[in-house]
Amino acid sequence: MTVVDAHHHVWDLSVRDQDWIAEDSPLRRDFTMADLRPETRAAGVDRTILVQTITVPEETPEFLALAAEHELIAGVVGWTDLTRTDIADELARLRELPGGEYLKGIRHQVQGEPDPEWLLRPDVRRGLTAVAEADLVYDLVVLPHQLPGCVRAAESLPQLTFVLDHLGKPPIASGALEPWASALRALAALPNAVGKLSGLVTEADHASWTPAELRPYADTALDAFGPGRLMFGSDWPVCTLAASYGQVLSLAQKLAASLDRHEREQVFAGTATRVYGL
Repeated sequence: MTVVDAHHHVWDLSVRDQDWIAEDSPLRRDFTMADLRPETRAAGVDRTILVQTITVPEETPEFLALAAEHELIAGVVGWTDLTRTDIADELARLRELPGGEYLKGIRHQVQGEPDPEWLLRPDVRRGLTAVAEADLVYDLVVLPHQLPGCVRAAESLPQLTFVLDHLGKPPIASGALEPWASALRALAALPNAVGKLSGLVTEADHASWTPAELRPYADTALDAFGPGRLMFGSDWPVCTLAASYGQVLSLAQKLAASLDRHEREQVFAGTATRVYGL
């Protein structure tokens, strides 16, 4: 079965710092395509989506160039300032760069915005409209309390596909399902919303998580979105804080084991291929 990893990162600390990484974190080193390729080969992953890590304009052109060099990368979710007045021109410029055809989506670190309704600001909405007009998708990286704002944004922009990274970061370590589950279901009720089965192990206890602890959250997402609007992502290398690349894929396969073959094909390849236009 073809497998698409719809969410991973790379960074080179000699190019720029990743200021979100703690000084004592195991993540504070370079993670490159040369590091990822053996992992995907061993896991049987065919293609990947490279996702932005930091909000600087230089990163997206670098990622597009990487995609042009590495057959493994089928698409890039980049960053640009949604509030710039020339956002449509900027998206067109990115498309003209080397590897520009690999640009599939835009993402901003909304989880770091103090305003829970940041997505509803007029200047942001103008940017999101430009993303839709450019035939790109918008990846949401948010915290549970920001999900209602995501619902309102997706309702008001039905022409734009919103992809919820890491299922909105549910509070797995605490074992709580609500109010996250209700907010997730409200977003999933919209036809232009898609979810990523990614980033779950790092929301659990890094040292002691079990598949059984994660299953209620995965089951909620599968029930809400359905296999046709849910996609697998490794969140490598962030996932290595709690699990190896192979363990994350194996976990996702266990969580999707009750699905039939066609449904599994959607979660592990079909949804990402369709949504990102790979």
